Amino acid sequence: MTTAFYSHPDCHGHDMGQGHPECPQRLDAINDYLLASGLDVALERRDAPLVNASDLAHAHSSAYVSELREVLEDVESGGRIRSLDPDTAASAGTWRAVQRAAGAAVAATDAVLDGEVENAFCSVRPPGHHATRDETMGFCFFNNVAIAARHALDVRGLERVAIVDFDVHHGNGTEDIIAGDERVLMVSIFQDRLYPFSGGVPKGTNMVNVPVPAYTRGPEVREMIEANWMPRLEAFRPQMIFISAGFDAHREDDLGQLGLVEADYEWMTRRIKGVADRHAKGRIVSCLEGGYNLGALARSVAAHLRVLAGV
Repeated sequence: MTTAFYSHPDCHGHDMGQGHPECPQRLDAINDYLLASGLDVALERRDAPLVNASDLAHAHSSAYVSELREVLEDVESGGRIRSLDPDTAASAGTWRAVQRAAGAAVAATDAVLDGEVENAFCSVRPPGHHATRDETMGFCFFNNVAIAARHALDVRGLERVAIVDFDVHHGNGTEDIIAGDERVLMVSIFQDRLYPFSGGVPKGTNMVNVPVPAYTRGPEVREMIEANWMPRLEAFRPQMIFISAGFDAHREDDLGQLGLVEADYEWMTRRIKGVADRHAKGRIVSCLEGGYNLGALARSVAAHLRVLAGV
């Protein structure tokens, strides 16, 4: 079993300022823990390429892509941090980083579909699941998972893919992009009444949204997943699974108030992988979303990767 690990130094170049939780040190924490734990030897490291503009168009409007590129190139040349919304800012390195993050997701999709690897994890930033078809928000610029899922459908010819999102925040951007596209089933958990204050009413019949009350712990979340996700995933029989892998529902993460631990992420990954093994030839592409307590993030990613790599 081969698990590809996509990343790139350019993803460190995106910096929203001192004290911002979505910081370059997130990737360092993951990398350091993989090396220290020895898990690194079980992964096939690959550089994230720059995304093709044609792939961005599968998930975002051409006007949005053009406008964002113009803004980010202007920031790149000027060198000053610029706020795009109350939570999201661009720095001189942001344009390269967002291209690498989306490029990793697409490259991982191709590698898995071509049989080069069984599955892949994209250790990239900025995250993507709050980016809507035409709006930057919530630390996100391009929606990496939605871009990759649409690439699998529109370019590689798959008929059914699933997106699984276990970030503590609702993936409103992904929902905005794929709601009503019956080729995609999106299942998610997220803390109820937390940013971006959406998800209570799904936008399409292809969505399984599971709002979780604050302070809920792992056993209850597992029951919700079994009752809500699993029947729909099994019935849908996805040919590939994409994961918005946010680890900010961890009990040590201050951006949410849920009580998950590493064992819960391991369990979720095993349940997802079981569906992939039964219906999708094991094909999974997982992309980093949230996770802001550096220690909890690193340990949770490792738990996720151990299942993907079968070690």
